[in-house]
Amino acid sequence: MEITAGGLLEVRITPADVGKRVSVRRVEAGLSGSPEFTDTVGVLTSWDQGVLLITKKNGQSVRIAESSLVAGKIVPPAPARRRGPAASFEELSRVAARAWQPLESEQLGGWTLRAAAGFTRRANSVLPLGDPGIPLDEALARVTAWYAERSLPAYVQVATGAAGTQEVLAAELERRGWASEVSAEVRIGALAPVGDVDAPAAGAVRLTRAPDEDWLGRYGKVSDLDLARRMLVEGPSVWFAALPGGRAVGRCVVDGRWAGFAAVTVDPAHRREGLATAVMAALARRALEEGASAAWLQVETDNPGARALYDGLGFATHHTYHHYRAAA
Repeated sequence: MEITAGGLLEVRITPADVGKRVSVRRVEAGLSGSPEFTDTVGVLTSWDQGVLLITKKNGQSVRIAESSLVAGKIVPPAPARRRGPAASFEELSRVAARAWQPLESEQLGGWTLRAAAGFTRRANSVLPLGDPGIPLDEALARVTAWYAERSLPAYVQVATGAAGTQEVLAAELERRGWASEVSAEVRIGALAPVGDVDAPAAGAVRLTRAPDEDWLGRYGKVSDLDLARRMLVEGPSVWFAALPGGRAVGRCVVDGRWAGFAAVTVDPAHRREGLATAVMAALARRALEEGASAAWLQVETDNPGARALYDGLGFATHHTYHHYRAAA
């Protein structure tokens, strides 16, 4: 922690340091009533209304009252690993879920029911990371009713290629007439090589904490602008990238060691100019500064252009997920 020449602890961070890796010490009353000190290291992801939110390397978010701070400083990012990351299915699924947060959710045993007024299937589907705690047919009936109450179709997001229990669930859904509508690969790779890519246009990329009109216009998958803005900014540490005129855009969520890329979109008139790579390189460099070392993304299986781009950047498929829709 920061210690002045006089031997006193000092807080040397401000709200302007949001997005940087910090180390802070806070004091709280212990069980005996005597003060106890707690240290936290991570990315300062927000500082609002007297409360700091710090995301640790393991993805855990810690809320700290500004009034409890006794010391704080900016610290260098952790060294980035150059080899590919190791990741369990559950770790990666939870990181991905935090990157596309719903407006509301409800637990059904180990299943999470998620809804966000229909904005993206990921935020409007069931994430089954365990047993629902009740027979499958009863669980599916509850799922269907829950989404019907919100005037939404019932989707269950199921993975293959990573977890045997998920594949069993996929087979059971198909047996009951649920249809797979969209499939996407979840890919992972080392982050540093993405940041090291020689993409001249990366220097022109503008990074912001919220999407502007150019960004939203290029992204295109928006009918309710207010809903999109509200949804897109949610996550541990979210960054938006755009080239002038909205020629190319992208989004990155930094969550502990992970950086998740999404919404990488290029103006059709400027494709094959390396602009998608430039956007990803700029976002990767920011994520590296925040201490991330591994990268993930999702790409639909029927998008050969994007898959080729990610092949070239060193991303390998970890597993594939499918959105199953309830039979009509």
